[in-house]
Amino acid sequence: MTITLDLSRATPAASAPAPLNLAGLTRAEIAAALVESRVCSSNQAKMRANQIWGWTQHHGLTDFAGMSNIAKETRAALSDTFTLARPQIAERQESVDGTVKWLIRFAPGIEAETVFIPDVGGGSGALCVSSQVGCTLNCTFCHTGTQALVRNLTAAEIVAQVQVARDDLGEWRVGPGERRLTNIVFMGMGEPLYNLDNVAKTLDIVSDDQGIAISRRRVTVSTSGVVPKLTELGERTGAMLAISLHAVTDELRDVLVPINKAYPIAELLDAIRAYPGLSNAKRVTFEYVMLKGVNDSPAEARALVKLLAGIPAKINLIPFNPWPGSPYECSSGNRIHAFADIVNAAGFASPIRTPRGRDILAACGQLKSESEKQRASARRRLDASGEPQAI
Repeated sequence: MTITLDLSRATPAASAPAPLNLAGLTRAEIAAALVESRVCSSNQAKMRANQIWGWTQHHGLTDFAGMSNIAKETRAALSDTFTLARPQIAERQESVDGTVKWLIRFAPGIEAETVFIPDVGGGSGALCVSSQVGCTLNCTFCHTGTQALVRNLTAAEIVAQVQVARDDLGEWRVGPGERRLTNIVFMGMGEPLYNLDNVAKTLDIVSDDQGIAISRRRVTVSTSGVVPKLTELGERTGAMLAISLHAVTDELRDVLVPINKAYPIAELLDAIRAYPGLSNAKRVTFEYVMLKGVNDSPAEARALVKLLAGIPAKINLIPFNPWPGSPYECSSGNRIHAFADIVNAAGFASPIRTPRGRDILAACGQLKSESEKQRASARRRLDASGEPQAI
């Protein structure tokens, strides 16, 4: 199911700056904004900030009028000065398997995709968030890598992805045991460690137990291996770590994940062994996309086991998800299971990830915003011959 919204609207006057949005700010930032705008005194700012925080981060309000513990006059002043508006949802798609993808427009030309992935059993699920619009890494198996970097997303814009998902899923008024969105994975568009300040700030906001309250142990940050930032990531966020590995030799990884030329495998593994808190209770996840005839041989499975010996780890085997123009094919099911058997026999947990959302290009490696290419709706109108139909 696809819903496309008409986002046309009158251009605001150049002399009228957009009101500051408080919905994705920290408590301290809200307090500072209140004082600067003279909505309240410095003596009241901390209390008011905590009230606004609770209504926005715990209850999900997008209108100051509903904040019943704030005086009516103050609510009016807040409404005149600030906003709590969500970013625009340019497009919403729902897969046959229940995966939901939103194309979120933060500003003209600034769009990113966010995906909710329900568990196969239908219980809890993960939200895959983007940290950048586009990417600089050019991983050859990844659709996002074909889009040039536009810019980093702010912490407020990353938090807004979580808020949009909770709005859509109706999860602001439910108890913890009733939530479907229980985990966050930074596995969307972009390299999170190239935007670490905003990623760390996002975790501070979403993990606050008086707000969205998603535990840091339920947040996973996936990186292609920006070695100088790994220790800082662990120290600042306490997040679970995932590494986009995909090859067991520098020669192949240089092609699949070009950042390997700067930080080769041996250097990357040394940094992982030093990751703060790494233990059997806090294992690193290695992501390994299965590419037919490229990295899927039994010899490479044995080499992977040898390479990761001594590291508390699990290895996610990811069937390659095709995208328009991709140069690779997915390994066969038999090949993937044979690879998994070797890794499992060596003592590593090696689940084979079930592809989700392939029919809406929402699966791993398929995300790409529409700001620099034809609209997804137009692409889906391609007929069987591959020629575009009239729109």
